[in-house]
Amino acid sequence: MRRVVIGTAAVSMALSMAACGKAGDKKDDSGSTKNSSSGGKTIGLLLPDSVTARYEKFDHPFFEAKIKSLCSDCTVEYANAAGDTAKQAQQVSSMITKGVKVIVISAQDSAAIKSSIQTAVNKGIKVVAYDRLAQGPVSGYVSFDNVKVGELQGQGLLDALGSKATKSSKVVMINGDDADPNAAQFKQGAHKVLDGKVNIAYEQSGLWKDSVAAQKMKAAITQLGAKKIAGVYSANDDMAAGIATTLKGAGISGIPLTGQDAELAGIQRILAGTQSSTVYKPFKQEADTAAEMAYDLLQGKSISSLATTTQTSGSGDKVPSDLLTPISVTKSNIKDTVVKDKIYTVQEICTGEFAKACKAAGLQ
Repeated sequence: MRRVVIGTAAVSMALSMAACGKAGDKKDDSGSTKNSSSGGKTIGLLLPDSVTARYEKFDHPFFEAKIKSLCSDCTVEYANAAGDTAKQAQQVSSMITKGVKVIVISAQDSAAIKSSIQTAVNKGIKVVAYDRLAQGPVSGYVSFDNVKVGELQGQGLLDALGSKATKSSKVVMINGDDADPNAAQFKQGAHKVLDGKVNIAYEQSGLWKDSVAAQKMKAAITQLGAKKIAGVYSANDDMAAGIATTLKGAGISGIPLTGQDAELAGIQRILAGTQSSTVYKPFKQEADTAAEMAYDLLQGKSISSLATTTQTSGSGDKVPSDLLTPISVTKSNIKDTVVKDKIYTVQEICTGEFAKACKAAGLQ
C-alpha cells in the first residue's frame, strides 16, 4: 500500500512539473520573455527600443528563428529596453540571474552599459554586440559598415539635388543620438561625401525621435528661411517622418530628404515623393550572423570564421567583428530590395493613397 501511495505521488509530481514546463511564454519584471527550459542552453537577446520598427518586426523574430534552426533545444530570453538605459541595465542583471550563457545586446547607451557587460563577463557569460558596438569586454560584434551607411545617405542627397548641389546650397543635417556609436559613424560618412559639395547650414541631433527631429527642423526653417533650404539629411526614417511633417506644415515640398532602416512608412514616403531615399540594411542577414556567433560561443567555439575584421569600441576594446553591406534605396529599386527580400509585400506597401504612386513606379 505504501509503495502505491509513493508511486501515485511521484506520478502526480511529474505531471505537475511537466505542466509547468509547458506553460508557454512568461514575462518577468524586467520585461524579458522566454519560451521554455532548455537545460542551460540559453541565449539572451536585448534590443534597445520599440520605436524603431525593425527591432520588433524583424530582428527579434529573425534571430529567434535562426537560433531554433541551429539548436532545437535552445531557449532565447528576450527583452526590449523601450529606450530606457536603466531598464536595459536591469535586463542584463535579470539575464545573469536566469543563467543565460550568451547575451546578444544592441545597447541603448553604449557607454552606460559597459559596467553591466563587465558584470556579465565576470560571471562567465559571453557578450555579442548587435548593430551597435557596446563598450566593455565584448566577444564579438555584428553590424553594417556604418560609415558606408552615412556615405550612401550623403550621396543619395547629392544625387537627388542634382544640379542644385552647389557649395552655396543650404542643407539641414539632423543626426542620430550621440549615445549611439553608430550615429557618429553615420555622421562621419555623410560629412565625407557632403563637405565641400553643399553648405551644411544647420546641424543638430534628433536623438532618433521623430518629435525631436520635427522640433529641430522647425528651428532650422526659422533660422534659415523656408525658401533657402535645398535639402535635408535625416539619419533615419523615424526622424524623417517628423521632418516630413514639419516641411509640409511649412509649405516646403519637392526637396530631398534622406533616411535609414527602410521602414515601411519611409518606403511609402519615397513613393509619394516626400522622402528621396533610405538605406536598407538586410536585417535577416544581420540577425542570422549574430545567432550563429552566439551559438558558436555557447559551444565554446571560435568565431573567427564569422568575425573577419576588428572594430575598436569606445572603451578601447578591440572586438572581432563582421560588418555587412548596406544598400541605398530609391524609388527605382524598391522592387529589387525590400520587396525581393520579402521584407514587405507589394500589398503592404501599396495601400490606398499609395496605389497610384506604386503603379507609376512599376510595383503594381
